[in-house]
Amino acid sequence: MGLLQRLEVAHEPGLTHSQLFLTNEDLQPVPEEKRTWTAFNFFAFWVADSFNVNTWMIVSSMVQLGLSWWQAWICVWVGYGIVAPFIVLNARPGAIFHVTFPVVARTSFGLYGSLWTTFNRAAMACIWYGVQASIGGSCVLVMLRAMWPSVNNIPNHLPTSSGTTTKDFMCFFLFWLISLPAIWFPIHKMSVSLVCSVVHPLITRHVICRRHLFTVKAVVAPTAGITFFIWCIVKAKGVGPIIHQPSTLHGSELGWAMVSSLMSAMSNMATLVTNAPDFASRAKTPSAALLPQLLSVPITFSLVSFIGIIVSSSSVAIYGDAIWSPVDLLARFLDDSPSHATRFGVWFISASFIIAQHRTNISANSVSAGCDLTALFPRFINIRRGGFVAAIVGLCMLPWNLLKSSNSFTSYLSAYSVFLSSIAGVMITEYYLIRKGHYRVADLYTTRRDGWYWYIYGINFRAYTAYIAGILINVVGFAGATGRTVPLAATRIYQMSFFTGFGVSAIVYWLLARLAPVPGMASNFEEVDVSKGEEQDDGSFSENDDGGSGKNEKKSDVYVSEVSA
Repeated sequence: MGLLQRLEVAHEPGLTHSQLFLTNEDLQPVPEEKRTWTAFNFFAFWVADSFNVNTWMIVSSMVQLGLSWWQAWICVWVGYGIVAPFIVLNARPGAIFHVTFPVVARTSFGLYGSLWTTFNRAAMACIWYGVQASIGGSCVLVMLRAMWPSVNNIPNHLPTSSGTTTKDFMCFFLFWLISLPAIWFPIHKMSVSLVCSVVHPLITRHVICRRHLFTVKAVVAPTAGITFFIWCIVKAKGVGPIIHQPSTLHGSELGWAMVSSLMSAMSNMATLVTNAPDFASRAKTPSAALLPQLLSVPITFSLVSFIGIIVSSSSVAIYGDAIWSPVDLLARFLDDSPSHATRFGVWFISASFIIAQHRTNISANSVSAGCDLTALFPRFINIRRGGFVAAIVGLCMLPWNLLKSSNSFTSYLSAYSVFLSSIAGVMITEYYLIRKGHYRVADLYTTRRDGWYWYIYGINFRAYTAYIAGILINVVGFAGATGRTVPLAATRIYQMSFFTGFGVSAIVYWLLARLAPVPGMASNFEEVDVSKGEEQDDGSFSENDDGGSGKNEKKSDVYVSEVSA
C-alpha cells in the first residue's frame, strides 16, 4: 500500500475518482442514529456560544462611537434579532435533508462551483480559530497569575519582531494544546450530555470528555459571568457612570451610527449564517432547529452584552477608566497585592472564560473548518482531520499580530462578511424561491451531465454572477473604510453591507434563474427529495455505467435522505 492510500480516509472500495472527489462519510447525509440534536440542545448551544469575550466586548465599539449604553444595547437586540431568521432560513435544508453546508452549497453554486464558497468559509474558520485561541491564551495568563503571581515576571526571550513575549506565547500554546483532544470526537456526540446533565447528573460520568466539556460550559460560563457582574457592582458601589452617559451624536449622524452598530452585530454572525446547515444536519427533527435558534440568538447575546456594559461601567468607578475587555479587568484585579479571596475569584472567572473560549472555538470554528475542508479534500480529510488542520493554521498564522490593530481587524471582518452574506443570499434564494424545497439528493454526489447540480461543467454561472454583484456593490464603500475618499452614498451602502450584499445577490440570482431556468425549478413549495425511490441509470453516483451488473447498486441508497416532519 502506497503513502497516498495510507493517507486516505475510510471509504467503500471500487469508487471512481469523481466519486472520491465528491463524497466521504462526513459528506453523506447524516444517518438517523447520529441525528441527536433536540430543541434543548440548540438552545444550549447558543447559550454556551454567546458567553465569550467577543460578545462581552461587542458594545464597547458602539459606546466609543458615541452612542449611549441603552442605544448600543438596542442595536445589539435589533442586530441579533434580525440575523436570527437568516440563521434559521439557511439551516433549514440541513435540518430537512441532513447534509452539511458544503453539500447544500452544491445545490446553488454547482458541484465544483461550490468549492470556492466552501474555501471562503474554511479560511474564515481557520482565521477565527487562531484569533479565539489568542484570546483564550490571555485568559490562561490571568488564571496562572492568580495561582502563581510570579508568572507575570517570566523574562522575555523572544525578539520584538515575533510580536509576542515568552509568557504570552506560553499561555497561547497551552490553550492551543488543551483544545486538541476535543477535536477528536464527532459532532453528534456533543449534545447528549447536555440532556443527561439535566436528567441525572450521574449519567455524565459515562459521557466522553467532549460532551462533558460542552455541558460544563453551559453551566459554568453563565455562572462566572453573573458572578463577575455582581462582584463589579459591589466593588464599584454601584453600576458606574457609563449608565448615565448620554449620547454624543444627534440627528442623522446618530441614526447612521446605530445602523453601523447593529450591522457590526450582524457581521459578527455572518460566518454562522453561512454554515448553519452544519449543526442543523444533526437535528432530530426539523422543528428542533427552528424556534430554539430564532429565540435564543437575540436573547442570549443581548444578555451577555448587557453584563459587559455594566461590568465596564463599574470599572470606571473602580479605576477611573473604562476597561471593556473582561480579561484586562481581571488582570487589573491582580495588581497591588490582591487578597486570597480576590485571587480565587479571578481564578474561577478566568478558568470559566477559558472553557468558554474553548467551547466557542470548537463549535464555531473547528467543526466548521472540518466540514468545509472535508468537501475540499474528501479523499484525505474528514471533519476530525479538518479540525486539526484548522488548529495548525491557527497556530502558524500568528494571530496575536492580527489582533494588534483592532481597526484593521474590524475592517477585515466587515469586508469578509460581504463575501459570506452574498453566498447566503444565493443559497437562501435557491432553496425558497427557485427550487422551492425540492432536492435531488442523489445528484449531489454524481457528475452525471443530466443531474440537477451539474449546470455547466459543475459550475452555476448564474450563482456566481449574483455572488459577484453582491460584492461589487460594496467595493467602493470598503475603499472608503480603508481611508480612501469616496462618495457619501457608497459609504452608506457599505454601512449596510450585510443587507446590500445579501439583497443584491438574492435579487440578481432570482432574475437570472427566471431568464435562464435551472433544472428542477418548482411552482409549489414542498420539501421533498425527488430522487428518493428513483432508479439510477447505472446504480451508482458516477457517470460510468456498470453495465447493469448492479455491483454499485448498494451505494445509491446511501445518499438518499428521508424527509421527516
